[in-house]
Amino acid sequence: MSKERIISGIDIGSSKVVTIIGQVSEENGISIIGVSSVPSKGIKKGVVVDIDAAVDAISESLVGAERMAGYTVPSVYVTVDGTHVSSVNSPGVVAVSSPDGEITQSDVSRVIEAARAISIPSSREIIHVIPRSFNVDSQEGVQDPVGMSGVRLQVETHIISGSATSMRNLVKCVQQVGLDVEDLVFGGLAAADAVLTDTERELGVVLVDIGGGTTSLVVFTEGSPVYSSVLPIGGKNITNDIAIGLRVSLEEAEAVKTYVSNLKEPARPESKQKAKNDDEDLDVSSLNIASLSSVDKKYLVEGIIKPRLEEIFELLREELKKSGFGDSLPSGLVVCGGGASTVGVEEVVKKVIRCPVRIGQPQGVSGLIEEVSTPAFAATIGTVIFASNRLPARKIPLVDKLPKIKDYWNKAVGWAKGFLP
Repeated sequence: MSKERIISGIDIGSSKVVTIIGQVSEENGISIIGVSSVPSKGIKKGVVVDIDAAVDAISESLVGAERMAGYTVPSVYVTVDGTHVSSVNSPGVVAVSSPDGEITQSDVSRVIEAARAISIPSSREIIHVIPRSFNVDSQEGVQDPVGMSGVRLQVETHIISGSATSMRNLVKCVQQVGLDVEDLVFGGLAAADAVLTDTERELGVVLVDIGGGTTSLVVFTEGSPVYSSVLPIGGKNITNDIAIGLRVSLEEAEAVKTYVSNLKEPARPESKQKAKNDDEDLDVSSLNIASLSSVDKKYLVEGIIKPRLEEIFELLREELKKSGFGDSLPSGLVVCGGGASTVGVEEVVKKVIRCPVRIGQPQGVSGLIEEVSTPAFAATIGTVIFASNRLPARKIPLVDKLPKIKDYWNKAVGWAKGFLP
């Protein structure tokens, strides 16, 4: 019997709500069978500000994904974002319980639980406790201590926590749609699973997920996360600047930003005058904006978009200094999220942070990925990958065979009644 499982995730962001349904099997890995993205409502900077509006957006996204997959989703993994998310590194130590000194899974669970026992305010809840490395007696850097011999087991963990109120409101919105929440997943960590390579994690890298209202960052060294944070600025800030600078609506400003970011630079013509004109005027008549048929490209890119990008990455640079890991990142930055597609991102990173930069494309899944194979959906795809790697998933046969089990039961009861007098 093929051990296929279904894993569903909902990425609830400030600009869009995405539901994704993945089928996981040992033979084919993760195959996306359903996905639906709708504009976000009731969410601001990763936090619920209007429950009814958020529920409507989640419901619309869920129905679209279920219709595509032909599968009714019973439970989901939900991404968590917002400036309330923070992290701390915590150690834990226990004595090995076995008389012969062999470390068991029970010892590993106990030492992780010991690391989890940190003092945090009652208004916060732990989202993840991620073991970074284990020490067995004096031996450091152990990745899996089960089966090894020792008397003292120590672990270094990375703990991510968030506001209890914000997370409960998020869970409440999902439950009102009729879904059970399997677990919460930090969006930055999910995005990292979709776009980072093992080499980058090992050498040292910063995952930067630029969303609509927030920018998440996760620092990795020696294969594990060591610092996680969320900045209160994102792609919508660039859109707002364009709307003010060009005197257009937010929707029209978003269309202009997307248009100029997707524009492929033509080969430079021989005429310098023609090149100058190309630099000055950008035809946007195809966007059907009543008050705008062309725009000064240099003013748009150099005067509006890049200054805001510089502000975002200057805040990021300060956050890296605060983390203490800013000088140990040979792999530089990997940028994903909707903001990663903005024109000039790579140039600004090299100018402000002065390190290698790569735009992160989601990897590791197959199936219906045409719509989600862009940096904007890194956290969405990463949620399914994260869940399949670390968390239990629901098996398809249990759902599909419930009607058959009932038929077999009825037949068995009828057969037994035949022996009664």
